[in-house]
Amino acid sequence: MPIWNPKYETMSREELEKLQYLRLKKTLELVYQRVPFYQKAFKEKGIEPGDIKSLADLSKLPFTTKEDLRQNYPFGLFAVPLQEVVRLHSSSGTTGQATVVGYTRNDLETWSELIARTLSCSGATANSVIQIAYGYGLFTGGLGLHYGAEKLGATVIPISGGQTKKQVRIMVDFQTTVLACTPSYALYIAETIEEMGIKPEELKLKAGVFGAEPWTESMRRVVEEKLNIDAIDIYGLSEVMGPGISSECLQKDGLHIFEDHFLPEIIDPHTGEVLPDGETGELVLTTLTKEAIPVIRYRTRDITSLKREKCPCGRTMVRMAKVSGRTDDMLIIRGVNVFPSQIEAVLMDLGQTEPHYQIVVDREGSLDTLTVLVEVSEQMFSDKVKGLEELEKVISRELESNLAVKAKVTLVEPKSLQRSEGKAKRVIDKRNL
Repeated sequence: MPIWNPKYETMSREELEKLQYLRLKKTLELVYQRVPFYQKAFKEKGIEPGDIKSLADLSKLPFTTKEDLRQNYPFGLFAVPLQEVVRLHSSSGTTGQATVVGYTRNDLETWSELIARTLSCSGATANSVIQIAYGYGLFTGGLGLHYGAEKLGATVIPISGGQTKKQVRIMVDFQTTVLACTPSYALYIAETIEEMGIKPEELKLKAGVFGAEPWTESMRRVVEEKLNIDAIDIYGLSEVMGPGISSECLQKDGLHIFEDHFLPEIIDPHTGEVLPDGETGELVLTTLTKEAIPVIRYRTRDITSLKREKCPCGRTMVRMAKVSGRTDDMLIIRGVNVFPSQIEAVLMDLGQTEPHYQIVVDREGSLDTLTVLVEVSEQMFSDKVKGLEELEKVISRELESNLAVKAKVTLVEPKSLQRSEGKAKRVIDKRNL
């Protein structure tokens, strides 16, 4: 498959590290001179930009967190005056103060370049028809993918999220070849295609670029089978850029981080210590080219690991493992750490239920309870009660074996759990923690 920008994507490690250091120095000078937050943070650590003599000194710099962005709402972390900012995006702020990010004209050009690389990783070309079913608006997904797809030269269908039957109709009529949305919405679209009686041969789909939420290898298998595509994991977060930070290629063996623009580290989420390649921890990112709102050592809360072996696709940049969860998504049930992705993996690997589930955490007295609601097929639901009870026991045993915590499993009728047209809400925590 062609590589969008071989000059950078296949750079030698030596060349890349020289480029990274030059760009890092420039970024550090920028934030130190123009962003009072960083000037104060650097001084508290007793450090100045000139003290960073190599990439190995990165760990001397302070972290940036989502809370820092919230406390500096709306424009306190901007490194350029507002008249140089040509676009603003923002998080929803549903779990606290919204975070705001801005883009200069150069930032938008960089972002488009990174999305063109991302789409090329999935096999997309100028001949592709790309249906963007991420939400448009303040969320970075829709517009981020849109401009990158246009830079690629592809035909873009800017349908946004929702109107799922219309999505399917357009997919057939406009001969969509690449679908861009969340993995949970891809499942819903697949289900709708089946309900509408659309035959696989009526679709021209070849690939899907799915991100914005963690999803397992087991989920990938289900999506690929139902849509007959290559399901590619893409990664980004609004605070750093939006989508376009990293992407799997068709090898599906880790996501290539575009290191000429982002400097990655893995840290122990509890101590903040940098971990060696191969060890699992929290991903930390430093922007190297962002003008409007550069971020230094941003704690993403995403759990992953890094590996630097050259990929058979020819790209030389470091790869991150699929995100297995977020430190702030982790549930502590009776002292045991549980990630929703672990539950998903068990359900998908068993393969005896539909790929739709919900996790309910509650407290009875002083004890936490974990209930997993799982949909079954029409045929199974209309089967004997004894069969359903036996399947509940099987799933419950598997969950306890894998999670080291007991879970009550309740099989529910088909299509009874709410479908997601964006990020799936998998967990309902009723505890007052």
